[in-house]
Formats: sequence, C-alpha cells, structure tokens
Amino acid sequence: MNQLVNERCQACHGGTPPLPEAEVQELLGQLTEGWTRSGSVIRLHIPTRDFAEAFALAARIALLAEREGHHPELGVGWGHLEVELTTHAAGGLTRNDFIMAAKVDRILEASTDGPS
Repeated sequence: MNQLVNERCQACHGGTPPLPEAEVQELLGQLTEGWTRSGSVIRLHIPTRDFAEAFALAARIALLAEREGHHPELGVGWGHLEVELTTHAAGGLTRNDFIMAAKVDRILEASTDGPS
C-alpha cells in the first residue's frame, strides 16, 4: 500500500514552496495509473456508471477533504467524476496534493461498487 495514505495534510500558508520537479515525478509514480499532470495540477478522470455513482464518490472525497483540510476541485457529471488537486497557497504542487490523491485512490479501491 502507498505510504502516502498514512500521512496527514499539513496546513499551507503563503510562502509555502511547491515541490521540486524530481519529487513531483517520484510522488506521481506512487499514485494509481490514471493520474495526469498539467502544469501545477494533478488530475484524475473517473468513469462511473451514472450520475448517482459520480455524486456518491464526490461526497466521499468531499468528506475526506474536510478531514484533511485540503480541498480538490470536483467536477461531477453523468458517467464521470473529475478530481483536480493543487496547492493555491504554494502556487503549485505540494506533498498535500499527493497525500490527498493517494487517499482518493484508496477510496476508489475500497468502493464496493467500484467505478466503471
């Protein structure tokens, strides 16, 4: 299991530096296949059977985000959920983004219905 899931997100403030490129690449490699990077954002497109499944996954991720204090952008649509992570205070990616991504992966793995 990815060790990132055992970590907790830490509060970030203005001046928190984004991760160096080498660390971003190393942490991206620890996530499940499907996560992509576009500049300072990591993104996961999750196919679902319908809107209800996408909404249910979004709700689980939203509750996790509240516990962690690190909030992704969530796009819910019929048959898909989009998850985007970045750290605005750092102006880029931080370890928090990868911790959240690993925990999203765990939610998807533990889902009894599983995404389509």
